[in-house]
Amino acid sequence: MTSSTPIFQLGAEVLRRQAQPVDDFACPEFHTLIETMREMMLEANGVGIAAPQLGASLQVLIIASRPTSRYPHAPEMPPILMVNPSFEISDSAQVKDWEGCLSVPGIRALVPRYQAIEVQYQNQQGDVCRLALQGFPARVFQHEFDHLLGLVYLDRVENNQDIIAETEFFKRIAA
Repeated sequence: MTSSTPIFQLGAEVLRRQAQPVDDFACPEFHTLIETMREMMLEANGVGIAAPQLGASLQVLIIASRPTSRYPHAPEMPPILMVNPSFEISDSAQVKDWEGCLSVPGIRALVPRYQAIEVQYQNQQGDVCRLALQGFPARVFQHEFDHLLGLVYLDRVENNQDIIAETEFFKRIAA
């Protein structure tokens, strides 16, 4: 995989498949995948990316909240690679907010997500880590985690009227 690797688009079978756990942390292809994911996420102005979006059905994701042209009001946080992640809900309240996806260009939707979660994952070396996430970073994690389950954010939308063109989204956040 190189920076010319495409981001798979809605309709690609890999986006609807349940991703497999990573068990070989020394595999050169695993490390190449991670670097490609980082490059593609930055190149596409994403705030997160999951391995299935690059055609690899593996439980690997990166969350990297930061202001971008796609999310100008996103809070700043360092990128975090998460392998074989899982999470627990810290607060059962859900909030609807706007999401988009590199695999579903041109569309945004209001998606309900938990505001506070506790994530467990492995890092690039396979060490187990825990992290509490709130607000937008928690949303980004849940969005990327859905990719590992074979879901896209549109599967979480409660009402089709909550789906809009990205051009309309940018008009709303500029107002």
